[in-house]
Amino acid sequence: MDTGFAERSERNEAHASGVSWSAVIGGAFVTAALSLILLSLGTGLGLSSVSPWSNVGASASAVGKGVIAWLIVMQLVASATGGYLAGRLRTKWATIHTDEVYFRDTAHGFLAWATGLVITVYFLASGAATMVGGVAQAGAMGVAAGDGRASGHNGYFVDTLFRSEHPGSERTEGSVHGEVDRMLVNALRRDSLPAGDKTYLAQLIAARTGLSLAEAEKRISEVVAEARLDADTAREAAAHLLLWIFIALLIGAFSASYAATIGGRQRDHVKLI
Repeated sequence: MDTGFAERSERNEAHASGVSWSAVIGGAFVTAALSLILLSLGTGLGLSSVSPWSNVGASASAVGKGVIAWLIVMQLVASATGGYLAGRLRTKWATIHTDEVYFRDTAHGFLAWATGLVITVYFLASGAATMVGGVAQAGAMGVAAGDGRASGHNGYFVDTLFRSEHPGSERTEGSVHGEVDRMLVNALRRDSLPAGDKTYLAQLIAARTGLSLAEAEKRISEVVAEARLDADTAREAAAHLLLWIFIALLIGAFSASYAATIGGRQRDHVKLI
């Protein structure tokens, strides 16, 4: 009778899926929920530690290190919890070899982590899209209420078409600042300020500040160099942040996979060695 029962169990498991999707989805939702909770907690702690005033609150380097550390802790806690539940709640395999059980538990934890990551990114992207849509709508209303100058991707070229040969002080402050901002954006994108733009900008600065053309050109060179340095600093900071996010996600994947093996062993009443 025992032999017949084992044969029937083996035939049933041979035609069944090796993935308990209910356990995987449950662990994924737990991972996503904990990630959002810990992200909200970390954001609140970070905002409470910074201040707009100088020499008050945590420094920028301390905040950056805290963000990286919190990302790692968040992935470690959320992924390990979701992976453990995915391994503990999965269907018990009665006649499967121990090595295959270990592989399946690891796969369950990894699938729970991957699904939870997709769910988390979806919710964050939806929230970001809502915020960006509100900002874009407010910007469009501001442009409609302003002087009507183009501020999109082709704003710089539109300014070039209507550029005056005698820049003076009769223009409004907002229109001048908008045009200069687009010129700086174009200079940073091309990694150089065109000669025509530099001459026009020097004349504009001289007309509005009383500086000579030589002094205006010197100020332009200094400001462009500082803007390029700030752009390079921001690029390096973004690259470092993305590398640390990659490391945190790897830690989360490993934690979920390993925690799933622990949950699976406890599910099958196997002692840890």
